[in-house]
Amino acid sequence: MTEEPAIPQPGWLSAAIQTYLRVYHRHEVRIDAPVPDRPVLFVCNHGFGGVIDLNVAAFVAARAAAGVTRPTTAMVHQIAWTLGVGSLVERVGGTPGSRQAADAAFEAGHNVLVFPGGDVDAGKSWRERNKIKFHGSGFARLAQAHGVPIVPVVTAGAGESLVVLSDGQAAARALRLPKLLRVKALPVSVSIPWGLNFGVVGLVPYLPLPTKLVTAVMPDMIGDADESPEDFAERVREAMQARLDALTARRTPLLG
Repeated sequence: MTEEPAIPQPGWLSAAIQTYLRVYHRHEVRIDAPVPDRPVLFVCNHGFGGVIDLNVAAFVAARAAAGVTRPTTAMVHQIAWTLGVGSLVERVGGTPGSRQAADAAFEAGHNVLVFPGGDVDAGKSWRERNKIKFHGSGFARLAQAHGVPIVPVVTAGAGESLVVLSDGQAAARALRLPKLLRVKALPVSVSIPWGLNFGVVGLVPYLPLPTKLVTAVMPDMIGDADESPEDFAERVREAMQARLDALTARRTPLLG
């Protein structure tokens, strides 16, 4: 069996990411509880993005702060390979998201990282920037099938790295993108250096505004014996939303 690629362990890349986040985004990491010393399913919320998302970088920094050294395989949207950057994603531990890839990662003893909201969560408008939107319950079913705990990781602030006027879901449907490219959102946004644009930012790099980021590594969660994947998924989402609400309760945009 071919071993799945894994996010690099703490080293120069992780240190560079942490330095960038700490200096430019004043990143804070709050460890609510230790991460279990066994394979876990990390479940994260999106900030904004497609191939590029500050919440991915925040997770790398939070994982290092939590002292996690077990390899972590990230499930990544197929659009990265469609755009021709799949090989780069693979070098930093990503693999096309699928049940088979996740099964193989757990069998190799890795942690697995998922963002269950996909591009719907990643393309939220400014008005909904602090709302967590999950798409389906597959992640909960995966955790239950492998008997691994879910460790939620919530980051606040990335949705303020630009201004998203609309998530563009209607436009994506009109262009049949959910069927053609598995893309459900085409955000209309204002960013540096692209200005006002339609669907491009998030697929190409942009200069984030210096928004303050705060990440919380939450206590692990286990599905109850008689709990359906749908109910477990919703329980995880509600816990993450409550934590995000707490992180943003007195927040001033950009300043934190």
